[in-house]
Amino acid sequence: MTWDVAIPVLFAALLHAGWNALVRAGTDRVLDTARIAAGAALVSAPALVFLPLPAAESLPFLLASGIVHVGYFTMVAVTYRVGDLSLVYPLMRGTAPGLTAICAALLLGEWPRELGWSGVFLIASGVLLLAFGARASAGRKLAPVGLALATAAIVVLYTMVDGVGARRSGNAFSYTGWMLIITVLGFSPAAFFIRRRRETVTSGRWWQIGLFGGGSSFASYALALWAMTRADIALVAALRETSILFGTLIAVLVLRERVSRWRVLAVALVEAGAVAIKCS
Repeated sequence: MTWDVAIPVLFAALLHAGWNALVRAGTDRVLDTARIAAGAALVSAPALVFLPLPAAESLPFLLASGIVHVGYFTMVAVTYRVGDLSLVYPLMRGTAPGLTAICAALLLGEWPRELGWSGVFLIASGVLLLAFGARASAGRKLAPVGLALATAAIVVLYTMVDGVGARRSGNAFSYTGWMLIITVLGFSPAAFFIRRRRETVTSGRWWQIGLFGGGSSFASYALALWAMTRADIALVAALRETSILFGTLIAVLVLRERVSRWRVLAVALVEAGAVAIKCS
């Protein structure tokens, strides 16, 4: 992977960690997730006027992606209700690259080299260490671990769908924008169902959360899909998971979460695995 592709993916990773931190820091995570999803669609909508429509052959992938992303945003909101950012974010994002590499190899014929499979092993080891550390710290941590791993499976699914869909669309940014609009139309009713109550206090920062978080979400994913049109899906997905490092730093420095030495070691293993896959 050349640096002109790698640098935008690293920036996308930072943006992704940022909007996840916004959700975790909020008091109403379902509502904040809905705001960010709506903000992403709102930010992308003006650009769609100047972008070509996605090619017809990408439409099935576009519709499928919108449906899968409804499940993804729902799981993100639910998972952050019960788990710390420094725990569930590495699990959600760190599990996905290895599984994505396997799926890309079996379904698309994009087989990693030996170094790539070493990265898969390192990531799996880091994830297992995170899960072990969570179980050792307290029984209540088992719930966020399970939810985070389920979310990771959804990440793999939408990565595969969108990786192929963006390639067939003719324009990754247009594809991302339309996908976000479809997602918002589906996620808004889901968010209302999860909350099952009306908002009683309206934060004056709601529009900041929506626009900043939504803009970060759109830019992060659009850059990742653009990179997937120029490099192997598994390599891009792996490098994007450097967001785990950014997420951990935000959790410690901004959210003031306590991070054990085991969790730091686990994150380091996941990062080493991502780098190995990237370099393969």
